[in-house]
Amino acid sequence: MDKRKADADTKKRVVLCVNAALEKKATNLIILKVKEVSSVTDYFIICSGSSDRQVQAVAASIQETLKKAGIAPLGVEGENIGKWVLMDYGDFIVHIFYDPTRQFYEIERLWSEVPQMAIADDTIKIKALKRGM
Repeated sequence: MDKRKADADTKKRVVLCVNAALEKKATNLIILKVKEVSSVTDYFIICSGSSDRQVQAVAASIQETLKKAGIAPLGVEGENIGKWVLMDYGDFIVHIFYDPTRQFYEIERLWSEVPQMAIADDTIKIKALKRGM
């Protein structure tokens, strides 16, 4: 597969993931393009839930949606506790935080120099990543 097609496929999977999170009312959603500064992944998707149950529901929605598209995670951590769920899909990693846990760690601050795309809390669905992502 050529590089451009692989990048386009990754972006489609990121959009699918973001929309699955939005379906369960994930808030404070941001996409970070870390491809140029990380050898681990291309994107971080970071979002929040207002309770541990909402965090778990967002994680379940993402897993179910991506599974239907034939995409399985390489690993999932923290799902049972619901304070910080990390889902590794290879070319993107999802961090779903319980609000106070996110405020404590502020992981997006560590990546402040990378291209970012913030998604408004009232967004129902996105169609694509913005230019430069």
